[in-house]
Amino acid sequence: MKEKVKMKGQLRLYMQWPLILSLIMVAANVAVGAMDIGAGMVMAIFTIVYIAFAIRLYLQKRSSILADMVEFASEYAWVQKRLLSDMMQPYAMADESGRIMWMNKVFGEMTGLDRKSKKHIQSLFPEITKEDLESREEVVSVHSSIGETRYRIDLKWVSLTGVEALKNQLGAGAEEESLLAVYLTDETEVIKCRQEINDQKMVAGLIYLDNYDEALESVEEVRRSLLTALVDRKINKYIYSLNGIVKKIEKDKYFFAIKQQYVEKIQENRFSILEDVKTVNIGNEMAVTLSIGLGMNGESYSQNYEFARTAIDMALGRGGDQAVIKDGGRIQYFGGKAQQVEKTTRVKARVKAHALRELMETKDRLLIMGHQRGDIDSFGAAVGIYRIATALNKKAHIMANDFTASVKPMMERFIGNPDYPEDMFLTTEQAVDLVDANTLLVVVDVNRPSITDAPELLRMVKTIVVLDHHRQSSEIIDNAVLSYVEPYASSACEMVAEVLQYIADGIKMKSAEADAMYAGIVIDTNYFTNQTGVRTFEAAAFLRRCGADITRVRKLFRDDMSEYQAKAEAVREAEVYKDAFAISVCPAEGLVSPTVVGAQAANDLLNINKIRASVVLTLYNGTIFVSARSIDDINVQVMMEYLGGGGHRNAAGAQLTGMSLDEAKNQIKDVISQMIEKGDIS
Repeated sequence: MKEKVKMKGQLRLYMQWPLILSLIMVAANVAVGAMDIGAGMVMAIFTIVYIAFAIRLYLQKRSSILADMVEFASEYAWVQKRLLSDMMQPYAMADESGRIMWMNKVFGEMTGLDRKSKKHIQSLFPEITKEDLESREEVVSVHSSIGETRYRIDLKWVSLTGVEALKNQLGAGAEEESLLAVYLTDETEVIKCRQEINDQKMVAGLIYLDNYDEALESVEEVRRSLLTALVDRKINKYIYSLNGIVKKIEKDKYFFAIKQQYVEKIQENRFSILEDVKTVNIGNEMAVTLSIGLGMNGESYSQNYEFARTAIDMALGRGGDQAVIKDGGRIQYFGGKAQQVEKTTRVKARVKAHALRELMETKDRLLIMGHQRGDIDSFGAAVGIYRIATALNKKAHIMANDFTASVKPMMERFIGNPDYPEDMFLTTEQAVDLVDANTLLVVVDVNRPSITDAPELLRMVKTIVVLDHHRQSSEIIDNAVLSYVEPYASSACEMVAEVLQYIADGIKMKSAEADAMYAGIVIDTNYFTNQTGVRTFEAAAFLRRCGADITRVRKLFRDDMSEYQAKAEAVREAEVYKDAFAISVCPAEGLVSPTVVGAQAANDLLNINKIRASVVLTLYNGTIFVSARSIDDINVQVMMEYLGGGGHRNAAGAQLTGMSLDEAKNQIKDVISQMIEKGDIS
């Protein structure tokens, strides 16, 4: 052991000081002898005695000093090992594979392991992934639990190069270049306190009565105050049961505030007030419905209120009778079973028409854009906006990147027609070159930026107008200066037809334009059998007066034999799920527009008795296009949102990739089962 111990650094220098001092005394002796020989002789005697004593002391005591150092080092290592073992911080060392090699007492007590156990760290904490073990970052933190105790696990790689003492303590298993240090920190109380703080946060909410005026008109005048009082009582009782406060801010609007701890409770009962308020009946022919918007986890109370306003706008934009929670950047939807009541007044249409005209008059050029693989409703609405622009002497262009084949016959009536300029239709590349500060972009029949015909234009154009009849999702065009989204409308063409009547006097439509808009209404309503209201027929009557020809439109949309056979095949092969849902696959081979045929097949399946909703899948160009239709109270928009799609309450769709048709059918069945379990389908 003595031979192995070597002195290094300052200790070695300190042990050599007698030899160094001897050299200094010799030099001093020479200097004194040069000045006085007698004095030099006397000093030489003392120098010789000192050197002899120093050498004897150095040689004799060096071994005992080294022995004392070895004893101290061994005692220090024992103390160090004891400190590690008795340290209150739970601590363990694992090899490069994650197998525990050593742990201190506290770690063993917390995990219930014997200190000689060689268990793998991932078997103790499944939350630790293989990537966490392989990561060589400074510290990797993982959260896990043992029983009811929550831990933060900090993982750090420690190099063992030159640390022989630590290797000796860990034993023969510590041959690796580095070991994984594992630290446990009990964060149960921290999480508990953090949860208590979150539970005490304020959640701002707004409640709007969707059909206040219509419900009052459906009851006798002497009972109207009673109806209002009963609705007020139910709302107040519901909020007070959550230990919240509620204040009526208008005749049909309420503001309320609750603690965040009650949000989970109202989510579990799926906002029971939505169904409870419908039970109020004192002779009113129309049930009262609510829309609720909640804002939470904002940076301030005012931001929570803004979140609530955004949420209530989302609920109303999706048709009402539902609740929307905006939790920071996350949005959740609840309810939405009831059919939205059509507003008989056109005041909103007139106001939006005047606002659109003011915007158009400030711009020199209009770009009109629909959705990807535009259908006849998208095309007809774009043509209607084009007519408005030309009537106001504005240059306008329609984006025409990818219309479905069913639109081509109608489109051919405009291409090459001397009544229309050659640049009426543009591609994205051509439109980008025209964008400037005086450009207005009008988006029709879509309100989701990702599926617009040219999403890049939304970032380039500063002034954007949106006209759509689809219910809004969490993805919306948020930089629009004018947004007119009405889910009650049957089609975008219906909305544009109303705007046409109010935006200016004496606008004359050509027969081709009237046909295109009339066709959009006909196709989206499935020949006036779906989502049709009084204003739908009024818009159709207006277009008929403008020259729309029913027979001409019908001839344009007759099926080819191959398309008709594909629809028949989809209906024949349909599978009935849960006795109410028809699920089928539409063949795409040999069809020009297989997605359109799939949508038509979904409509045809609704004609079968006891079928409440239909879903048809079409595999086209590597993508599965899903068309969903309903004839009852089932909201297929919510169903398609589970698949990343959206649409209207009775007509919606989605696109699926990376799976087979059988996998897609199973996923749709899972969604239906999930909605039934949650109560979204009764």
